[in-house]
Amino acid sequence: MTTPWMEEVERRREQPPIARVAAVLSLAFAFMAPAFAADPGLTAVTVTPAPGGGQTYSLSIQILLLMSALTLLPAGLIMMTSFTRIIIVLAILRQALGTAQTPTNQILIGLALFLTFFVMAPVFERIHDSALKPYMEQKLSVQDAAAQAAGPLKTFMLDQTRESDLALFTRLSGRDSEGEGGPESEAASDKAEADSDIPFFTVVPAFVTSELKTAFQIGFLLFIPFLIIDLVVASVLMSMGMMMLSPMMVSLPFKIMLFVLVDGWALIMGTLAASFHV
Repeated sequence: MTTPWMEEVERRREQPPIARVAAVLSLAFAFMAPAFAADPGLTAVTVTPAPGGGQTYSLSIQILLLMSALTLLPAGLIMMTSFTRIIIVLAILRQALGTAQTPTNQILIGLALFLTFFVMAPVFERIHDSALKPYMEQKLSVQDAAAQAAGPLKTFMLDQTRESDLALFTRLSGRDSEGEGGPESEAASDKAEADSDIPFFTVVPAFVTSELKTAFQIGFLLFIPFLIIDLVVASVLMSMGMMMLSPMMVSLPFKIMLFVLVDGWALIMGTLAASFHV
């Protein structure tokens, strides 16, 4: 014997999931309608006049801008720190060893990240003391804090950038005609003043170009001893008539043994960290 209540339950069970979701949403909107009616609207942007003719935005807009800036954080970490040089050298080292996916990409990226934090620690400390801490104490505005934070980062990038790369992008930006000899002559007279005059967005591509060149130079030097082992093993196998045996398979244990005997990981990490003069 079925009752009307049981028939209603069975009928609702036979409804598709979309119909059930629509019923739940309609019920929720029915309960929320009085609340929306009581509040005619929410203020999205609040602009307060500041002394000197400026404007101060509401905290919600600052959070929105901060969340939007966080999307550029990976690019900033890769392009404006030591991460680029480190990860390229580690990738070339793995290819020179011939170990395919050992260490894995996750291990290489994690190692490069922690070594980047180690190298950039003095720069991050200066940014914290000069920009982040005063901003958290409300002693600096967002614009002033950003300008203060860009200073140590720009100094670090200029210290690692070749003068030829910096002169190239300075000339491409059209600033070469402002002085008689460009950035090189300015650096000869007053390097600190010349560095402060170079725009931040001119320093970044010059720094990245210089880092790529340095990383490939280090990778070339790393490749030579492993290449010699491959050539020796291939020559020995050819002279013995073992042409069907892969030279890479035979040379791999010798390359790993050589790398372990010379304490290769410590040498690579120490050399990479010492190659940055902070």
